[in-house]
Amino acid sequence: MYEALNLAHEAYAEGEVPVGAVIVKDGKIIATGRNMREKKQNALSHAEIEAINNACKELGSWRLDDCEMYVTLEPCPMCTGAIINARIKTLIFGAYDSRAGSIDSVINLCDYPYNHKPEIYGGICEDECLSIIKKFFENLR
Repeated sequence: MYEALNLAHEAYAEGEVPVGAVIVKDGKIIATGRNMREKKQNALSHAEIEAINNACKELGSWRLDDCEMYVTLEPCPMCTGAIINARIKTLIFGAYDSRAGSIDSVINLCDYPYNHKPEIYGGICEDECLSIIKKFFENLR
């Protein structure tokens, strides 16, 4: 999670919503991602999507069923769908997102009968993950 937080700090420094994601396989980081919507001017450039894309390239497969994802913020509906479709084994996230969180906060898309359901652990390093997001939006105002 600390590597995901480092990526969130990088996003923050570039004026992006500070979210970072890391994908691990067999105890080794195989891919990372951070929010890049402003830089790329692309609504799809969330940290999770960037990390999943990088992991698929690294493994040469769309199936990430032996992988764990660490992300600093509870995934939105788009990212939750990507996590389900990539068949990520385990999702570990930091801060809950009361506005768009689709693992627990607004809705739990993993409760629906899709073809895959990851193991989910939320609130990991929550204070650190929430702190950087709060600071970002306070400075924006």
